[in-house]
Amino acid sequence: MTITIAHLGPTGTYAELAALTYAKTIDSPNHLTAYATIAQTLQALASGAVDRAIVPVENSVEGGVTMTMDTLWQLDNLQIQQALLLPIRHALLSYATSPEAITVVHSHPQALAQCQQWLANNTILAKTQPANSTTEILPKLIANPDWGAIASTRAAELYKLPILACPINDYPENCTRFLVLGNEVALGGTHTSLAFSMPTNRPGILLKMLQIIADRHINLSRIESRPTKRSMGEYVFFLDLEADIRQAETKATIADLTSHAETLKLFGSYDLMDHTGSQDK
Repeated sequence: MTITIAHLGPTGTYAELAALTYAKTIDSPNHLTAYATIAQTLQALASGAVDRAIVPVENSVEGGVTMTMDTLWQLDNLQIQQALLLPIRHALLSYATSPEAITVVHSHPQALAQCQQWLANNTILAKTQPANSTTEILPKLIANPDWGAIASTRAAELYKLPILACPINDYPENCTRFLVLGNEVALGGTHTSLAFSMPTNRPGILLKMLQIIADRHINLSRIESRPTKRSMGEYVFFLDLEADIRQAETKATIADLTSHAETLKLFGSYDLMDHTGSQDK
């Protein structure tokens, strides 16, 4: 049976690279399908249109990918099967004669933010224009020689575009964590991800939740909040635990958290595969 894998497109995005990296690790035949947004990628999985979805969730420079977190909270039953950590090396693609000649730089908001200092120093007159992905604007560069785009060197090869500079990310160790999601229950692994909202906004309620984790000596490797979108001051908290759901202590922790939360969603227990020793193309 062919495994269908959804990712943020068009062709040449870092999400596609993550999907290709994952595809190499599975024995079954597979087929990649690109979607225009992260939300559409996850919705395709939720509807059963695909078997897997690959989405970015966190960057080492710019933090959490809010669209991924918000959509995961809105949808039900999606489970993280694996996480991939990939290096990110941004390139400036353009037909302009130099970075100084560029008037507009297009890319995904995360990529623009990860290169903001370089852009400020080297493309002084350029405005930045957010796009749905790093490759969305690439087919239009040939007709607009004063435009630039931030994408990977692999994207430059695929679209046959000139590279003016690389790498241009402000921090050389830039990397992104991608989630591999499915509809089946995740069996277990080194990390467990969840999110919860709380029934009341009162002093000490978040501390109580975190104390449940600390009392069982479980390391909390990430915590991030997002608004519930119901009213000001109400938040959903996203947590990553360095714990395996197959362990009794982890199960007890989740049960205790659930009993105190308004809503708790368990996104899965999975292994993290670190590919930062390799370089993207």
